[in-house]
Amino acid sequence: MLAFALRRLGVALLVALTVSLITFSMIYVSGDPAIAIAGEGARAQDIEAIRKFYGFDRPISVQYYDWLLGALQGDFGRSYHMRQPVSEIIFSRLPTTMALGAAAIAFALILAIPLGVLAAVRPNSIFDRFALTLAVVGQAMPSFWFALTLVLWLGVYWRLLPITGSDSWQNFVMPAIALGYYVTPAVMRLTRAGVLEVLSADYIRTARAKGLRPPTVLFKHALRNAIIPVVSLAAVQFGFMLGGSIVIETIFQINGLGYLAWESIQRKDLPTMQAIVLVLSVIYVLLTLLADLLNAFLDPRLRVA
Repeated sequence: MLAFALRRLGVALLVALTVSLITFSMIYVSGDPAIAIAGEGARAQDIEAIRKFYGFDRPISVQYYDWLLGALQGDFGRSYHMRQPVSEIIFSRLPTTMALGAAAIAFALILAIPLGVLAAVRPNSIFDRFALTLAVVGQAMPSFWFALTLVLWLGVYWRLLPITGSDSWQNFVMPAIALGYYVTPAVMRLTRAGVLEVLSADYIRTARAKGLRPPTVLFKHALRNAIIPVVSLAAVQFGFMLGGSIVIETIFQINGLGYLAWESIQRKDLPTMQAIVLVLSVIYVLLTLLADLLNAFLDPRLRVA
């Protein structure tokens, strides 16, 4: 298990390093960052002063080394717009996005796993058709359209939930549903396929032949093995939710990293955009690493793969 964990950790570090290179290059994608900071109509001497002040006149390799060293210490520079350390801004809003992502993945798992199990236990039944229909609708419906529909009915017409803000848990209900429903079909279909495959295995037939009760066979023997790929998918989807929450947070005006990313794009706040991409990418890599380790713990066969 230790060797497997070290191998996975090495891969995760390489991926994180690659992400840092791509993230650092973002600042030069749109052209000269000194011109972007100075704005249109700025004088040449002002642009040159900004270039020297922020160190853009140094070799790119030196800039990357200094930026990476600072990022490892939690220093992402200062926001061009807010004039504050980027790390303070990021980590003040990160808990909001994490809470939204956790609520969304919890909603998806609570809805998808029971539906997937029920559809696998009763294939080609009305329950199976309902689950597959729900999956098709979820994959075809854009999350922003679903979010606006929830706002219209639950917020405007029925006035059951607040539309904007992040002051109480009620503010997270509609965003969590809108964000979680988007990944529900993938989790549900994977659960259904996994349970169907496991139920046809020899050891399940042996357990039934011994006279074990159907719930015991299903939950103690079948579901434990069928749920292994769902763990990896849930971790990946959770990281995807954190990165893709910009639309949902913007619609509901939740002061998380997604809304901050939208604000930074509007203001061309490059250091903040860099930090958001790097932090969310590292979280995604860590979640994938934890999912691999958990799967190896649940299934020892994966350790030698």
